[in-house]
Amino acid sequence: MDKKNKFRKWETALLLALCAALLCGTWASASGSHISGQLIRLHVIAASDEPEEQAVKLEVRDSVLAYLEPKLENAPDSESARDIIRSCMDGIASAAGRAAGGRKVSVELSEEYYPTRDYETFSLPAGRYQSLRVTLGEGEGRNWWCVVFPPLCVSAAETEAAFETLDESTRAIITEDSDGVVFKFRLLELWGELMELLGIG
Repeated sequence: MDKKNKFRKWETALLLALCAALLCGTWASASGSHISGQLIRLHVIAASDEPEEQAVKLEVRDSVLAYLEPKLENAPDSESARDIIRSCMDGIASAAGRAAGGRKVSVELSEEYYPTRDYETFSLPAGRYQSLRVTLGEGEGRNWWCVVFPPLCVSAAETEAAFETLDESTRAIITEDSDGVVFKFRLLELWGELMELLGIG
């Protein structure tokens, strides 16, 4: 009888642990999608790791941001921003090309996996995001990434204003500005990394 009760306790504990894992996974999946749905990342990949190529990468970044900033200024949400970016792909390629000094440039807007990334005033969990990807040459060098919408690749003061386009729960998670958010953020990181590892997106 004691042995049977012992097994029942273990079964109950395992069942509760499974339920908790499923609930956490459901929350993380929904929260991760909610966050990524409000953002568009910018990903610039250098031709190589040579110092000259890394410098060109930053010049291309600046040129693309300067081109897009006025066009996205009045975009009310990420969906509108995506439409604007899609309609400007030729202009983006031209802006990148001018700064690339004759190097081959390819530009695409697609979904892309990003690892966890800490910035000056905020952090973003690992996961799949809409991504404006600019590749220079063969794209074999180190990359640079940030957020093109809302415009978080800017100064701290401008970033603060850009946060206003995000809803309160997203701001709280990515800026660690609410109770228990460190745990929630870590859960989102682990979930995003697990989904990428399993090839689920």
